[in-house]
Amino acid sequence: MIQAAPIDAVMRALADPTRRAVFQRVVSTDEITVADLTHGSGVTQGAISQHLKTLKLAGLVAERPEGRKVYYRAEPEGLAPLADWMNHYSVFWKDRFSNLRELLKEIDHD
Repeated sequence: MIQAAPIDAVMRALADPTRRAVFQRVVSTDEITVADLTHGSGVTQGAISQHLKTLKLAGLVAERPEGRKVYYRAEPEGLAPLADWMNHYSVFWKDRFSNLRELLKEIDHD
């Protein structure tokens, strides 16, 4: 199997709204179990487990088994490929905002 680039894996993992919600719940805690994530989510435990697997493969969460439970925690460095990608395009937006600022000044003076 061909290994996807890290940014592809992160974007693919976060593209699904349910998976983003699962990730957000993991991020908002120190550690959380599948059972805790399932409670009140309206999603089956199997589906939560699949979403966590995808998030883990993308480097966004890590797991820690303890007895019969597995605890999940967020891996902030997993978002680095996305942050790097966005940072690369920040130059584009800086230029656009600078141009907009100049245009607005011109319009204001007319």
